[in-house]
Amino acid sequence: MPTHPSPSAEEAENLLFSCRYGELNEIRQFVEKFGSDIIPTIQDENGNTVLHMICGNGHEDVLEYLLPLVPPAIIAAQNNALSTPLHWAALNQHLHIAQKLVQFPTGLGADLIDIKNAAGRSPLGEAENAGWEEGARWFVQMMKLDEGDVSTEANAEDESVGAFQDVEVEIEDAEGKIARMTLSGSQTQPDSKAT
Repeated sequence: MPTHPSPSAEEAENLLFSCRYGELNEIRQFVEKFGSDIIPTIQDENGNTVLHMICGNGHEDVLEYLLPLVPPAIIAAQNNALSTPLHWAALNQHLHIAQKLVQFPTGLGADLIDIKNAAGRSPLGEAENAGWEEGARWFVQMMKLDEGDVSTEANAEDESVGAFQDVEVEIEDAEGKIARMTLSGSQTQPDSKAT
């Protein structure tokens, strides 16, 4: 088994840039020169791995090339904000990337969807937060839910919105008169009563 030289800090940084910008030829050259064993150890100052860079920017061809070369644990690697590459794929709405991560044969599978970042959001939560309905639906379809479990993040969010559908508010105007308003969902309806 041939031993490979170790990359310099600059060469490691260049690999991260190549992953960020989807430069497959440069990544191949790095692997030929240094091997793939070093790749999981390369991170930027925020703890982002090569997979964070690839997944955040949607480089499907680079992901397909690197996934078989790196240990499956890197798929669930969390950066300093505890976000995984799947969080980044969800945040940037890259469905094919998310699918490849979750469906990678030796990876964590649907368990990746349950990992929460420092903000307390799972990849599903990031998809919902970004307004990415297609991704959120796919995550929910892939999740391992118990028969009686209906309290996914999506349902919890819907329930919290529903809890505030009818709120009555009193507002005092500049002349000291009180106006009552009913807030219903996104619509505000003034009550005709003013005191």
